[in-house]
Formats: sequence, C-alpha cells, structure tokens
Amino acid sequence: MTLAIVATRAGLGLEAPPVQVEVHLANGLPGLTLVGLPEAAVKESRERVRSALVNAGFDFPNTRRITLNLAPADLPKEGGRFDLPIALGILAASGQLPVESLEGMECAGELALDGKLRAVPGVLPLALATKAAGKQLIIPRACADEAALAGRGLTVLPADSLWEVVAHLLGQQRITPHQLPAPPAATEPMADLADVRGQQQARRALEVAAAGGHNLIFAGPPGTGKTMLASRLPGILPPLSDDDALAVAAVRSVCGLPLEKHWGQRPFRQPHHSASAAALVGGGCHFQQLLRLNNNYCDNLYVEFT
Repeated sequence: MTLAIVATRAGLGLEAPPVQVEVHLANGLPGLTLVGLPEAAVKESRERVRSALVNAGFDFPNTRRITLNLAPADLPKEGGRFDLPIALGILAASGQLPVESLEGMECAGELALDGKLRAVPGVLPLALATKAAGKQLIIPRACADEAALAGRGLTVLPADSLWEVVAHLLGQQRITPHQLPAPPAATEPMADLADVRGQQQARRALEVAAAGGHNLIFAGPPGTGKTMLASRLPGILPPLSDDDALAVAAVRSVCGLPLEKHWGQRPFRQPHHSASAAALVGGGCHFQQLLRLNNNYCDNLYVEFT
C-alpha cells in the first residue's frame, strides 16, 4: 500500500476541525514534500518524524518520493500535534503498519527525536470533537487527564512513545484506556465579597447584577475599589454547570492555562486600560464563556465612585 490516510484535528480557537493526513509514496527522486497550508512548526515536523522513526526502530523510506497532504488545504495548520499522525501515515503507506488499523481512531501528539510523545496544547477541544465523531483518541500520556475530562463516550488511549502506539495498532501490546476517577476539585481560592469593608452602594450593585443578570459599569478615579469589587463578582455567582465547566476548561486549554486549580470556577479577567482592541478579543471570549450571567439583559447598572 502506497497511500495511507490518518485522521486528526487542527486547533482553530475553541474549534477542532477535522484534518486528514494523506501520505503517498511514489517512485522518483527521493524527498519529502509537505503541503496543505502548514506553518513553520508543522514544516519542521519532517525532521522530527524522520529521526523519531529511525530511533524507534522503524524504517524510513529514504528511497521513495513522499508526499504529505494536510487536508483541507485551505485550513491553516500550526503546532506539533501533526507529528504523530504523519509518522503513522508513513508507516502505513510503507507497509509497516496495516492501513485498516487506523480506522475509527484519531491521534495527535508531538514527537521527540527519540520517538517519545510530548504534550500539545488545546487537547480538550480536540477530545470533545473526537467524542462527538464517535472515534477513539490516541494522545500523549501527559495530556490524558485533560482529554478524559470530555467524559463518557470517549476512549482515551494514552501513550508514551511512538513504538507503544504502533504496538497497540498491531495488536501486540494493547494500551489500557485512561479513565479520570472524578472531576478535579478547584484548589485556588476565589476572591470573597466578605473581604470588602464599606462600599455599600457598590456591593448592592454587585448583588443586583449577579441576581438579575444585568450589565454593570464601575466608574471613578484610580484606587477607589472598582477592580477589587469587580473581582468579587464571580464569587457570588452560582456554580458552573458541567457543560459550562467544560466550555470554561476548553478556553483555558487553548490558552495553555492549568485546568485543575480552577475547575468549575468563573475566572476574573483584568485587562489593562491601555489594551488594544485586538488584545481584548481573548478576554471577551473569556467573559462570554465564563461569567454567563444571563443572555436576557434587562437594565444597565452604573455606579460612580467619588
């Protein structure tokens, strides 16, 4: 077999659109061509994959012309998550791995030069999309806990190395599916409104905004307590539902932030007053996903500090 297709997913904000890694081996001048709108880190995967295959004990088809296509071609691809699917595609196209073993699974992971798997960011959105597609997910062991947060219905297969993944696909040594015993408990304390002394009007405005789902604007000179009071708003909001907690965790996963310390909490974002509109895009996404006061805003509350 000279053609193999491996399923994986790209990272596009909170979305994880499907990507097919197509590998074709042909006669001609030896070389490796990578197409499909890859960015610099993806182009460098050619050298990582070559060294990983050789050091893991597999044969790299140096005498063949290798064409790698990351479809769809108009979707930007970035990061090292395509290393593992590219390596598996080369093994399948060169006959070292049955093409049928790649069916019903998706994979992602960065390869070290010795064939070990390294963690990649944005695993939770990828896991949620793989779960919706009804497929299994092969992922680096360092990402297994994060991927398992997607819940029941997703089989997470954690691996430490490329050799371990190939042994599983060949049926020689099966990988035990990873199970998260229970959702992590938040360990980071939240700012408490009880710490505030005075400011009765502003405290009342916070309570009304939280209870009624209103917009709230604090205005006044620096040092009057606007940020301190606003940071206490998440602490008086009700706990996040399971679906909302997953949405929050997906945002943090894409940003490369830890998930366990703040699981189920509504974080507070504090952009600087001089931040540009482009810098506020991510923060706006956080506010929309995390605060979730109410979509039916009735009135606006305005509190002026003097």
